[in-house]
Amino acid sequence: MIRRQFIMLLGAAASWPVAVRAQQNERMRRVGVLVGGAEDDPDIKAWLEGFRQGLESLGWMEDRNVRIEYRFAGGRIDRFQPLARELIALQPDVILSQGTAITAALQRESRAVPIVFVTVSDPIGSGFIASLARPGSNITGFLMYEGTIAGKWLAMLKEVAPLLARVILLASPTTAYDYYVRAATAAASSLALELVPSRIENAADIERAIESLARPPNSGLLLPPDNTTIVHRDLIIALAARHRLPAVYATRIFVAAGGLMSYGINEVEMYRQSASYIDRILKGEKPAVLPCRHKPSTKPS
Repeated sequence: MIRRQFIMLLGAAASWPVAVRAQQNERMRRVGVLVGGAEDDPDIKAWLEGFRQGLESLGWMEDRNVRIEYRFAGGRIDRFQPLARELIALQPDVILSQGTAITAALQRESRAVPIVFVTVSDPIGSGFIASLARPGSNITGFLMYEGTIAGKWLAMLKEVAPLLARVILLASPTTAYDYYVRAATAAASSLALELVPSRIENAADIERAIESLARPPNSGLLLPPDNTTIVHRDLIIALAARHRLPAVYATRIFVAAGGLMSYGINEVEMYRQSASYIDRILKGEKPAVLPCRHKPSTKPS
């Protein structure tokens, strides 16, 4: 009996170092994440939790076999480039990038480090990829919206406000601004609406734009996806209420904060899905041949 126990213990001891060596030899991978909003924003926390859950479902455990380097710009456009430079200097295996302006900042820093974007609407027009089917560069990701969604947003506004005559499109030039202006202009004419594009970069711009443009009667607000407006969503919702402006938003976080209505993607699901491309790149695949994928299904709220 004692001899049998001794042999079993010896066998276990012989196999144990092999397992330990395998764990020790597994290289810790490094993933960068660059987000335009604030670290304490509850919605951004939910998006990133979806990303972490996606990684874990694929076997990537934070601080066990992957280290995630987070950077948050806090809504400050002037922080995008320095933070992009900081992340690239860490030489991560891959970076998750939020939005057009941040992806552009990362692209300026490196044409070699793999980048997976989320919430980008016009990756070809922005110069990130050659085609959706075959990106051909160090960048790929998840397409947020096609331009035709602007027609849906305007139709929703017209439905809730039949006398609507003009719509203010509010967005930062660092987003896919022209992409949405072109699409919304085409859709507005078919609905007998005047589209009034307004470029904004900060809270003061937002207040100025809404205060000046909202004076004519039968006006409304359209907000395509944009980091700047997301950061200042409480201000925008308050101004829309003050001026009795019907407003439609591209993301439901505005509705959660008190906005009228939205029609858009499930951001948590998009972040969760993005983990699949991070996984494939960590396992050796190249962004150049990973096709850009379309968004999770849209829905009103």
